[in-house]
Amino acid sequence: MIKPANGRSRVVIEEVEPRVNGGRHPARRVVGDEVVVRAAIFADGHDQVRARLLYKHSSERRWRLAPMIAGVNDAWSGAFTVDRLGMWNYSILGWVDHFSTWLSDLKKRLAAQAVAAEQPEAAAVAGASIASGDVALALRSGALLLEHAAARARGADGRKLSEAARTLTALAGENRPYYDFPLTLEQVDLAEKYPDLSFATRWEPDLCLWADRERARFSAWYEMFPRSAAKEPGQHGTFADVEAQLPEISAMGFDILYLPPIHPIGRAFRKGKNNSVAAAPGDTGSPWAIGDAEAIGTPAHPDDHGGHKSIHPELGTFADFDRLVKATRAQGMEIALDIAFQCSPDHPWVKEHPEWFTTRPDGSIQYAENPPKKYQDIYPLNFESTDWRGLWDELCSVFEFWIKRGVLVFRVDNPHTKAMGFWEWCLGSLRAKYPEVIFLAEAFTRPHPMYWLAKVGFTQSYTYFTWRNTKYELESYLEEITRPPVSDFFRPSFWPNTPDILHKTLQEGGRPAFMIRLILAATLTANWGMYGPAFELCENEPARPAPGKTESEEYLNSEKYEIRQRDRNAPGSLVPLITQVNRIRRENPALQRNDTLRFHVTDNSMLLCYSKFAPDSTVLMIVNLDPVYAQSGWTDLDLNALGIQPNGTYFVEDLLTGARYTWRDRRNYVSLRPGVQPAHILRIVKQ
Repeated sequence: MIKPANGRSRVVIEEVEPRVNGGRHPARRVVGDEVVVRAAIFADGHDQVRARLLYKHSSERRWRLAPMIAGVNDAWSGAFTVDRLGMWNYSILGWVDHFSTWLSDLKKRLAAQAVAAEQPEAAAVAGASIASGDVALALRSGALLLEHAAARARGADGRKLSEAARTLTALAGENRPYYDFPLTLEQVDLAEKYPDLSFATRWEPDLCLWADRERARFSAWYEMFPRSAAKEPGQHGTFADVEAQLPEISAMGFDILYLPPIHPIGRAFRKGKNNSVAAAPGDTGSPWAIGDAEAIGTPAHPDDHGGHKSIHPELGTFADFDRLVKATRAQGMEIALDIAFQCSPDHPWVKEHPEWFTTRPDGSIQYAENPPKKYQDIYPLNFESTDWRGLWDELCSVFEFWIKRGVLVFRVDNPHTKAMGFWEWCLGSLRAKYPEVIFLAEAFTRPHPMYWLAKVGFTQSYTYFTWRNTKYELESYLEEITRPPVSDFFRPSFWPNTPDILHKTLQEGGRPAFMIRLILAATLTANWGMYGPAFELCENEPARPAPGKTESEEYLNSEKYEIRQRDRNAPGSLVPLITQVNRIRRENPALQRNDTLRFHVTDNSMLLCYSKFAPDSTVLMIVNLDPVYAQSGWTDLDLNALGIQPNGTYFVEDLLTGARYTWRDRRNYVSLRPGVQPAHILRIVKQ
């Protein structure tokens, strides 16, 4: 074994949190957050240990300092506030504090001396006799420590410490039979301000943390197909048509308008309605079959490149898009674009960079397939290409192209099917230049790749919420993703439906199931989204199952393959409930975070009870998970989590109905009817 660089460093620092992947990846927070750093810090023997937290924004040269406080069993904690966007660094410094050790020992000596003076016989039996010479010698030792501290101090502080050292030396020379405590509080504070860090232990390497803007933590997404936005039946929608709908969408309480791919759509092997392999005349194809070389340089689009940096000609021009971005901001919302790194056979990259694709033995390019399913209209990219560097650069430039047009939010299609190393490099490069950008990962995949994508830079992520429907499933899943270590890097976004996913719960439960899943998605997590107008209109008819399957999660007459124009305010629409729930979220800070989520016990497995709190805001939700039958039962509330004194009486206000109830202690009766009142969202009114 090799001896350490400095064997006189006696403090051990371990179990530092937050620490993602051993420190390889940054933890995630939002500007304004207080970051609590915890660690186990200890040393040999009985000397006093001290520690401080070092932190700084990556743009700063000097470290800022915060004290760390000792808890039970060598557990220490300290905190700092992130006050700007971007990367932060933090570390811990621990040292044996000889002055504090001396101070503690001196107090013990003086206390024993007092006992010996007042009760000499009892002190002798206890072995607590302290000779005056022992105290005098201790004072001389303290004087040396103060002189060393004075040498480390500056200006007036140094002079005050030197004076304190001289005072101790003079007192020691008097060799008194009894001593009072010799230092003032100011002198003690000054000495502790200038510790001896010669043999301090520093946690290495420094840890990092990324601070996002507030919308990364709290957002409501509305997904719509712009080509379906026209008022005239069968007419292809435009950006101007989308702009006309902005007031409605904003009024529902959404702050992000997410558009599926807006690029030219390929013609070769174009899919027809309901994913038919043969397109009929007039079929519009799938927006995810990106690229049309025939769109290059048309009179209406002279700057068009036909690919990922282009706009579908029927949607409008770049000027129209820029106007939509501006109009969306005027409504207090942002545009989110879908980035899908795949190509139609007509994409310009196919001819310009065939090496970016996989070539089969017969010379043809490999299309996407998941046997027995075939997707001849889509060519996946080959991340093992000989020109992988050129491919990476081009893909990253797609993001930057749209960022420069004012887009700061992106939903990324199937990122788990692209090289993980690419995302780590690409997102890191983009965030360094544009720290305000938000990336949502559409990665319905296994936990490890899903979590890895979050660690390397995706701001939010789709989740397994769609497939978590029972009380046990919801509680266990939420406990996992809203607690460290997962919550240190992973921000869930709950979606009750997407154009690809119409879950069996919605198919069979009808409108009450849509109400239930809406309330769960919007209150269990701070980020949520929905695909409309399909959701607010409770569309729930699935497509025919694929061969060999017994059920389908695809929509019948899917908007992915055809224009679908609907009136979101038709009779039976959930627009009023959606608007109300989003307003409740905005007005109650407790619902704008995940870290305070707590589940409460009920005696009915169909009643899910949970709460969240923030300063001056505590909200309790009770949801009937049964879309068919009324459910009732008794709560068993964790009053401490709600900030309520045991055996007390308190008021709750139902934010959905306006009703007020007087509740007492832990157990209270609830009854909820699907389709009428499937849930309580209760604001706790503390007396």
